[in-house]
Amino acid sequence: MIKEIQKRPFVRPLFIWITGIVLQSFVPVGFYSFLLLLVPAVILLASYVSSSRRQTEPVYSGRWVWAIMFVSILLFLSVQMTAYHENKTVTASPNRLQELAKAMQQHLTEPFNRLSLSDAEKSVLTAITLGKVQPTPKAVREQFSVTGVAHILSVSGFHVAIVCSFFSMVLSFFCRGHTGNWVKYALIIVLLWIFTAITGLAPSSVRAATMLMLYLTGRQLRYTTDGYNTLAASAFCMLAYNPFYLFDIGFQLSYIAVWSILYLQPRLNKLLAIKNPLLSAPWGCVTVTLAAQGGVTFLCLYYFGYFPVVFLFTNLPLTLIATLLIPVALFWIFLPPCFFLSAWLQFCIEKLMYSMMWIVETFSRVPGNAVVFHFSFVMMILSYIALSLSFIYFINKRPRLLISSLLLMLIVLFLMLIDKYLYIQV
Repeated sequence: MIKEIQKRPFVRPLFIWITGIVLQSFVPVGFYSFLLLLVPAVILLASYVSSSRRQTEPVYSGRWVWAIMFVSILLFLSVQMTAYHENKTVTASPNRLQELAKAMQQHLTEPFNRLSLSDAEKSVLTAITLGKVQPTPKAVREQFSVTGVAHILSVSGFHVAIVCSFFSMVLSFFCRGHTGNWVKYALIIVLLWIFTAITGLAPSSVRAATMLMLYLTGRQLRYTTDGYNTLAASAFCMLAYNPFYLFDIGFQLSYIAVWSILYLQPRLNKLLAIKNPLLSAPWGCVTVTLAAQGGVTFLCLYYFGYFPVVFLFTNLPLTLIATLLIPVALFWIFLPPCFFLSAWLQFCIEKLMYSMMWIVETFSRVPGNAVVFHFSFVMMILSYIALSLSFIYFINKRPRLLISSLLLMLIVLFLMLIDKYLYIQV
C-alpha cells in the first residue's frame, strides 16, 4: 500500500493538507500552528552550526529531514488557509464571478420557455444542462432520489465529461496535425471552464474540469497519466483554493464515487469478458454504476438514510438519455429560432425529457424501491475502514486484513441492531 502511494506524488500532500483542515475546523490551532515553522528553522540552524564547526558546506542528508520540513510547512499553510477562510466566511462579499455565472444562467434559460414542457420538466432540464438555476420541485427531487439517479440533477463529472467529449468530437473535424492538436487542446480547455463557470462553479463540476484539464494536459505532453494521481491533484487544488470544500456533500460523494470507479470498475469488468462491442458498452455502464454506488453507499446512508434498490435499472437508460440530451440542449440554446434545425432539435429535446420523466416516475412507484434505515457517523467510518481493509486484502492477500474487515462489519451490524431496538422502544 505504501509503495502504491509513493508512485503518486500528490497523495501524500493531499493527506497532510486534509489533516490541517480537520485540525483547524475542530480544534482551532491557528495561533499555535506558527510553532510548526520552528521545526524547519531548527533543522536549518542545526545543520548550519554543525557545518560551521566542521568548516564544510551545509549538508542535508537523509530523506526524513526533508520530509519533516515539508510536512511542517505544508501543515502550517493548510491550517492558516483554513483559518483565513473561517474569518472570510463571516465578512464574505458576493463573488463577482459567481454573480456573472448566475446572470449567464438566467439568460441562457430563456430559450427553454419555448419548449412544450411542464414547469417541473423545465426545472429538471435546466438543472441537467446549466445547473440549478431554479429550484426543482421537492416531489421530483424525491423521485430522482429514491430511484438512485439524483446525481443527474446536479452538474457533476458525468455532465462535464459529456460536454468535453462533445467539444472534442466537434473540434476533431477542424483541428488536425501537430498545430491543430494544440489549438484543439486550448479550445477544449477554454470551453470546458466556460461551461463550468456557467453551471455556477459547483464543487463537483470544478473537480471534473480540473481532472480533465490535468488529464488532457498530460496526454497533450505525451506523459503517462495516472487516474489516482490526477484525482489527488484535483482534490489538492480545490482544497488549496477553498478548504471548506472538504465538508461539501457533493465534493465527498463526487471524489468517493470517482475513486471507486477507478478501483472497482476494471475489476468488475474482468468478471465477465465481453468482446462484442454492442454488449460491452452496456456492460461497461453497469460496472461503472455498480462501482460508483458501491463507493458512495455508506455516505448516502449517513446523509440521506436510505439506499435505492432500483438504481441499476434506472441508471443505464437515464445515462443514455442524458448523454444525448445534454449536448443537444446546449447546442439548441445557441441556435436562432429561425434556424432550419431548431424545430427538429426542439422536438428531440421534448421527447427525451418525456422519456426521462416517465422512467423516473414509473420506477418511483415500484414497491420497496428504497431501503430506509438510520446510519450514524460512527457506522459510516467503521464501514469505510472495513471496505478499505477488504480492498487492501485483495491486493496483499493477508488473512488478518479480511478478518479485521469482517469484524468491523459485525460491529456495524451490531450497532444497527441496537439502534433499531432503541427506535422500536421509543
